Amino acid sequence: MNSNRYHSMWRKHLLFLMFGFAWLFTGCGVYSFTGASIPPEAKTMSVQYFPNKAQLVEPVLSAIFTNALRDQFTRQTNLEMVERNGDLAIEGEIIDYKTTPVAIQGDQTSALNRLTITVNVRFVNSYEPNKDFEQKFSHYLDYQSDADYNSVKEELILGITEMLTTDIFNKAVINW
Repeated sequence: MNSNRYHSMWRKHLLFLMFGFAWLFTGCGVYSFTGASIPPEAKTMSVQYFPNKAQLVEPVLSAIFTNALRDQFTRQTNLEMVERNGDLAIEGEIIDYKTTPVAIQGDQTSALNRLTITVNVRFVNSYEPNKDFEQKFSHYLDYQSDADYNSVKEELILGITEMLTTDIFNKAVINW
């Protein structure tokens, strides 16, 4: 087989693959490189403020969490963030915020403490109601028990919030 014929055949296969991938990524919804599957009709997203209904209330947690969740959807989708009634809509509340000792040592003291945050989330997809859900999401991070909690609190909250918002995003539009 001469080289021109080989290159021509290779180009045809490459074009076929490119058209196949293009069809795959547009055939069943809007896909992004994050793996998000969003109905093509969906144009807007709303994330309501998450009130803190935990027994222990951290004053800045609601704002940090709500803004991080909005940012997650804004960064990873082309949906316009609206105040209310988005085509995709999320609401919920922070239901638990607690610090507990872990890694108890022989002298009955704790080597580590654990901050746990739990949120309850309700998701509504106006175009695909079978993907609606209500679910609790929870994550924790451990920190040294001899650390000043106030000096590590912000880093812990941001780390846990990032894990929670990733899980919520994945459940809502990646469909894991």
